[in-house]
Amino acid sequence: MKVQKILLPVILLIAVLFPLISQNHYHKQILILVMIWSIAVYGLNIISGFTGQLSLAHAGFFAAGAYTLGILTSTYQMNFWLAFAAALAVTVTLSFVIGLIALRTRHHFFAIYTMCVGFIIYLVIDKWDEVTGGVRGLIGIPVPSPLGPVTFDTIESQYYFILFFLLGTIMAVKRIKDSLFGRTLFAIRGSEDLSKTIGINIMKNQLLAFVLSAFFAGLSGVLYAGFIRFLGPDISAITVTFEMLMYLLVGGIGTMTGPVLGTFLIVTVTQSLQFLEEYRMLIFGPIVVLIMLFYPKGLVGSYHSLKMYFSQRRPADAKRKIKEAG
Repeated sequence: MKVQKILLPVILLIAVLFPLISQNHYHKQILILVMIWSIAVYGLNIISGFTGQLSLAHAGFFAAGAYTLGILTSTYQMNFWLAFAAALAVTVTLSFVIGLIALRTRHHFFAIYTMCVGFIIYLVIDKWDEVTGGVRGLIGIPVPSPLGPVTFDTIESQYYFILFFLLGTIMAVKRIKDSLFGRTLFAIRGSEDLSKTIGINIMKNQLLAFVLSAFFAGLSGVLYAGFIRFLGPDISAITVTFEMLMYLLVGGIGTMTGPVLGTFLIVTVTQSLQFLEEYRMLIFGPIVVLIMLFYPKGLVGSYHSLKMYFSQRRPADAKRKIKEAG
């Protein structure tokens, strides 16, 4: 705990000072993308890490938020902030309707159903040329509108803008985890049958977790659209969901720091291996496999397990030494 109290402020300080210290725009762009994807992965952590349900429609909700903002701002010239709110409302409404049906299924059936939903969203984006631009994509998405004297025209201002939402996401997810609702989700993950016997409404709590998960995915998509300013159907592909899931598993599913750590490590490593072109997966693939083999709980989850192991071992060692001395 003492290490975390020191480490977290240091990491936050580095994140705040980085744009002022570094003059490399490419590094800033990579960190912005890390923060954007981290928000989506925190959403996936709510439904998969806290509740134990594997949702494979996450990229679909990410794309729903991104495309709603893109269409409203570039096609209909709506104010960015009104489109921002509308995009989140559309994502939440869509996830609520889908969740009502999806959560009537269980386990692998739920995963298959959400995967089909994600694929349908991809097909809608890919084939509905008149609205989404189809394979040509959607261009001309504006940067966030100024808020008083604050503008978002530079990469540094975009960096702090997205950092603000990432910190807000982390605090919100932490509050969820520590709340009665969060403990209810962990109880459901442990045993749905036992949760029912103590009066927990399984459907209600899972639906709320599903909608919250989609909300953060939609928020991530909105931020992505405002930063990249171009959208293509590929952002809703099932492979994007698997990438998010990989970030979560490597960092540590069900943990608070796992999503951002896993996203940072994988994104930076893949970008570092870009010079290898198509051969980079020959190096990156085995690295991920080794991490999952030796750290099945993810890096953060394995750290907590080791910490708990040694904390339990110390009293046992002390008792043994007292007996030997006696």
